[in-house]
Amino acid sequence: MGAGLSQEARRQERLLREQWEAARRQVRERRGAAGDGERRVLAQLLVLTARGWRLLVGRGDTVLVGPGGVFVVGAGGGGAAGLLAAARGTESAVASLGMSPVAVQPVMVQAGQGPDGGHERIWVLGEQEVGRVLLAQPRRLRAESVRAIADHLERALPDREGVVLELGTVPSSQGAPDGLFDLDGLREAALEGARRAPIEQWMTFLHPDQVALVRRNWSGPARISGPAGTGKTVVALHRAAHLARRTTGRILYVTFANNLPRVQSTFLRTMAPAVADRVDFRSLHSWAQEFLQERGVPVRLNGDKSETAFSLAWKDRGRESRLVQIDPGPAYWREEIDYVIKGRGLTRFEEYAAVLRKRRKAGLHRTQRQSVWELYEEYEARRRERGVHDFNDVLSLALAEVSEEGGGTPYAAVIVDEVQDLTLVGVRLLHALVGNAPNGLLLVGDGQQSVYPGGFRLTDAGIDIRGDRGQVLRTNYRNSRQILDAALAVVADDAFEDIDGEPTPGRRDVDLTYHDGNVVRVAEPTAEAHDRELVGALQALPDGALAGTALLCPSQWALGHYQRLLARAGIPVCRLEQYDGNPVDAVKLGTYRRAKGLEFKNVFLPRYDAGSAAGTPDTDTARERAELRRSRLFVAMTRARDLLWLGSVTDPPAPRR
Repeated sequence: MGAGLSQEARRQERLLREQWEAARRQVRERRGAAGDGERRVLAQLLVLTARGWRLLVGRGDTVLVGPGGVFVVGAGGGGAAGLLAAARGTESAVASLGMSPVAVQPVMVQAGQGPDGGHERIWVLGEQEVGRVLLAQPRRLRAESVRAIADHLERALPDREGVVLELGTVPSSQGAPDGLFDLDGLREAALEGARRAPIEQWMTFLHPDQVALVRRNWSGPARISGPAGTGKTVVALHRAAHLARRTTGRILYVTFANNLPRVQSTFLRTMAPAVADRVDFRSLHSWAQEFLQERGVPVRLNGDKSETAFSLAWKDRGRESRLVQIDPGPAYWREEIDYVIKGRGLTRFEEYAAVLRKRRKAGLHRTQRQSVWELYEEYEARRRERGVHDFNDVLSLALAEVSEEGGGTPYAAVIVDEVQDLTLVGVRLLHALVGNAPNGLLLVGDGQQSVYPGGFRLTDAGIDIRGDRGQVLRTNYRNSRQILDAALAVVADDAFEDIDGEPTPGRRDVDLTYHDGNVVRVAEPTAEAHDRELVGALQALPDGALAGTALLCPSQWALGHYQRLLARAGIPVCRLEQYDGNPVDAVKLGTYRRAKGLEFKNVFLPRYDAGSAAGTPDTDTARERAELRRSRLFVAMTRARDLLWLGSVTDPPAPRR
């Protein structure tokens, strides 16, 4: 076996030397007026055409299209400005194909031995390294896409000439006739190639409407909304890379969940490594804590002591109050404080007495609100006695600090993903970082996928989305009709008001592009039988399929149960708290809320209907909790692309007395 490999290595070396000598002769004959360095670079690029790449040579730069992407290479001394102009022209040319602007990478070749750190959005390589480095790029385009993109660019960029390495015969990758350009066929081929790849792989192709949003210039704050699966996060990530290439400041990409920034950072580093270090991916609270620490503002965040403070406040001001007639449990009233009073930054009772309590179904008259306010004041007093802050305090302190400084932050733009999960104070804080600057603030999210109680309108935050600065995506690129119908059936009767104030029905019409998904429903009489079916279904998946598989649970208790179950069955597990977006051959295990912003080829939801077994809720607060539970289940179901496995127990044991 070793001898065979050595023989193949020698054969490849002879072939490469032959190609290199042929390329040097061809460049000398046709580009004799060019300098020595430019001819050496062009010869390296010409060798790549024998290995599946296409070369379009212009006067000051060269466009290279290959399995590794689209590169605009400058080696003739035209300077950064000329190279960036050429890159922008190439971006415009490929936009009609649905290619994101981050798919086009400008490369400046300089004398030297190796690549350096780059210059703004330009990737700088040494002239002796350029061919090898480009050839080593991860595979992003299939052969038919390379051919169709290059054909299109030859027509769109008439000042560039298509050149191939001449070895006496036409290289096999160039042998197919050009024919007519099939735009729809290219899009479908690119989409199908991405579906076959690992779920984490960079998506080179977007719909042209999405590309337009990535490249658009907005005169102020903007918002992108749309149902689940319409590519909002994909657009937001490409937008972050696009802005990073066109500004000198940093880009802040914020979400509520603390596991998503690691995943999103991995995705951006894969698709746009040249600008990945210019984008800060953070959860909102972790960013606010660090921001305060940098400015010397003390933060004493302690969840246990805050919880103790509330428990004592409930004992003194809640347990015997009129509030128990509405809901006897303290959890509802802790949410009222967290999401309505402190989440909105209310500091006076009259503010609370007049506020519209979005997404809260239990109506409260003035005397009941007075009881809530007394509970809130008691909690605040108990919290201050212990010298601690809660999570809402962190955001309020950061907002006050930013407001005092009049902005004063290093960010050129802020992108907020899953904005519907933030509190009003959180949105005000992020808006204050960039104000109403053009292209400064982009809010991305969908009110139907809210997994936390309470709500707000953008106008409450002083954010005005006018005209085309509010865009709605309407094409689902993730879910098949079977999977989407199953998910929509859960929330069909739950109309909601999005953060733009628009009332929206639970079942929304969307266009679909994917049709191969499958819903499997398993109903067993006992929990033990249900779990055996679950383990069997996971073990029956093809080799390597666990990398694109998630098992999602509604609670931490269920999470622990299924982690132990899979461990006993020898099925590898990666908790979503540790998942960073890189492919790993293990089931991703997490709660419905942890799965927000992610997608998987296969999603397993054991005992997905357990929360609805109690029948129709008979109180306003119970109906609110049931609606929130359905929203979380909807989010979990719409994470699935190819397979949605729904498990039920038909005869659950009677509750313990």
